[in-house]
Amino acid sequence: MLNRDAAIQVSKVLTEALPYIQRFTGKTIVIKYGGNAMESDELKNSFARDIVLMKTVGINPVVVHGGGPQIGDLLARLNIESHFIEGMRVTDTQTMDVVEMVLGGQVNKDIVNLINQHGGSAIGLTGKDAGLIKARQLKVTRNTPGMDKPEIIDIGHVGEVVEINTKLINRLVSDDYIPVIAPIGVGADGASYNINADLVAGKVAEALQAEKLMLLTNIAGLMDKSGKVLTGLSTAQVDELIADGTIYGGMLPKIRCALDAVQGGVSSAIIVDGRVPNAVLLEVFTDTGVGTLITNKQPDA
Repeated sequence: MLNRDAAIQVSKVLTEALPYIQRFTGKTIVIKYGGNAMESDELKNSFARDIVLMKTVGINPVVVHGGGPQIGDLLARLNIESHFIEGMRVTDTQTMDVVEMVLGGQVNKDIVNLINQHGGSAIGLTGKDAGLIKARQLKVTRNTPGMDKPEIIDIGHVGEVVEINTKLINRLVSDDYIPVIAPIGVGADGASYNINADLVAGKVAEALQAEKLMLLTNIAGLMDKSGKVLTGLSTAQVDELIADGTIYGGMLPKIRCALDAVQGGVSSAIIVDGRVPNAVLLEVFTDTGVGTLITNKQPDA
């Protein structure tokens, strides 16, 4: 039994959540799940409970997941060496087979099973199901000293999104299922492509005109040069932070993905600290949140 102080705290949390539940009921929220949030049983279970609770109160979560570390582990066990160019895994046919096994099989079904164990009705998909993610090979260029033109580098079965089959996702959502999507696309010739999960999540959110895109990361949020977390930014402010070098390196693709989604019609995008238990609920249902919000709204003068 709760003591009086604990009961008061619970009532405050529930009262604070009410306007957010009312605001987001019937809306779609796309969540990119991966990295540290996948690594401990506590975080995995809290994530699954968050997703089930969102669906229970009338919000429509759509999950897109990564799985880079799991892919790397299996490749190592199979004595297949991993190579990276510009931060992207070079994916030959043999590596692509492993990617499909890990993302479409192991990781996807583990997430589906966990959500279902907590009372949800999740369905796992890859981009090959009903042409969910139509893709093409990603062209990578690199400026090489002594060459007049940028060098075009073939990194194999690494792709970019051409089109998202929203009809399939909307049908599942309307039938009260929770789609869990592995970031594997299919080309016009039937070839499989490994696509960055952040980019897939952004394109799915944009195609669905989602209310919110959430990218779970392993940092507290976007930080300024003094190490302070920036909690709310307009797209114009983000552009300024990229231009002055505050945003750089591995954070750039995430931020560009969030920017593209917001500029493409998603109401807001948020970089969320996935190391925090129940990070998704804290971001959706509380005043404080645990990350950096990006919107098209201009900051108050």
